Amino acid sequence: MKLYLVIPCYNEEEVLPETAARLKEKMTALMESGKISSDSRIVFVNDGSKDRTWELIQKLHIENPLYRGICLSRNRGHQNALLAGLMTVREECDAVISLDADLQDDINAIDAMVDKYLEGYDVVYGVRSSRKKDTFFKRTTAQGFYKVMRAMGVETVYNHADYRLMSSRALEGLSKFQEVNLFLRGIVPLVGFRSTTVSYERGERFAGESKYPLKKMLAFAFEGITSLSIKPIRMIAALGALIFCVSIGMLIYSIARRIGGNTVDGWASLAVSIWALGGIQLLAIGVIGEYIGKIYLETKARPTFLVQEYLKDEEAE
Repeated sequence: MKLYLVIPCYNEEEVLPETAARLKEKMTALMESGKISSDSRIVFVNDGSKDRTWELIQKLHIENPLYRGICLSRNRGHQNALLAGLMTVREECDAVISLDADLQDDINAIDAMVDKYLEGYDVVYGVRSSRKKDTFFKRTTAQGFYKVMRAMGVETVYNHADYRLMSSRALEGLSKFQEVNLFLRGIVPLVGFRSTTVSYERGERFAGESKYPLKKMLAFAFEGITSLSIKPIRMIAALGALIFCVSIGMLIYSIARRIGGNTVDGWASLAVSIWALGGIQLLAIGVIGEYIGKIYLETKARPTFLVQEYLKDEEAE
């Protein structure tokens, strides 16, 4: 089995040397055990880093052919960088495991993922066994995130980020999805094929800073919802219909007040018109948005990434 590890990197010069050393040790152990072939590789994807990340990747590649490097033309974000790595190597290996450069995801779970692949699974999701190490705020918001995604009709794997194994067949299926606004946690389950999970304990980041502060996490969640669901648009349409119904009730109420002689001149017509027009506008926006949402999901055609340079051993040329 030829296994590739794909690691997106953005300003990771502080963690890269340690990450490379740990992954080399893990890959060597798997090779010696006979689970993976000697031509398996570790692929770092430089996502337009502003520090010495690409320089370090080049140095690692020169020192050892086990390491490869992909440099994107500019910063495209974690999801695009990850997809770039997966799509670049998908025809060169039997399976790919994606993971983050900070190695908070336990690399010992790689062994279990490989075992599951050998059992016949095409997709193996790395799932956190608990969130005890998270702060109360992060744990609560993370759990809320999965609940909201599920409520919006987005299929995701609970407590799973982007630590997963995908076979070459699953990667080929993923390549058929022409999404521009990427949310791989929601797209990969749509690929199908036989899948399972592997549990692991998430550790602490050993150096550097998190690339996902609260602001980016919220933006990521919104991206996931709007990329894979048009439920928010339908909710607007439903709200518009509800308000319009309320306006009808207000009309009946105003007529009753008028008949009873207990009203103020001009109040009824003004109140009814505001409620009615507001409801009709929201309803119209919702209906139009329904069609725009469908077009939005079907016609994204911008390139998700552009590879500037791909460092690999000459034998693979």
